[in-house]
Amino acid sequence: MHGYEMIQEIGERSGGAWRPSPGSVYPTLQLLEDEGLIVSESEGGKKLFTLTDAGRTEAGAGPQAPWEEAGRGVDWETMNEVRQAGFGLMEAFGQVWKTGSAEQRQKALAVINESRKKLYLILADEG
Repeated sequence: MHGYEMIQEIGERSGGAWRPSPGSVYPTLQLLEDEGLIVSESEGGKKLFTLTDAGRTEAGAGPQAPWEEAGRGVDWETMNEVRQAGFGLMEAFGQVWKTGSAEQRQKALAVINESRKKLYLILADEG
């Protein structure tokens, strides 16, 4: 698999709970290759990674796959509500930023900053 394919696969296997960044995946792949647990070959300008025999042995002896644990106990309905709320907020903010006046943009920034503070106050049980 290519690194990008691995990122997608982990996201799918964890039900969307874990989507590693390229900044964490590619250095890890290099480390695994340096340790002889995977090998790579170029394919169309991208690296294709494959487990070595030592990598298969190590994978079989290791703990449960981390993506399986990442999705356990997640309330997906609530998670989707949170995502929708966040996307809606950013869409509204983006619209103000694209079409609003300088004064409207400043007001929008103030709303975002105030909202962030209020969310932290909830954790502090002061809001």
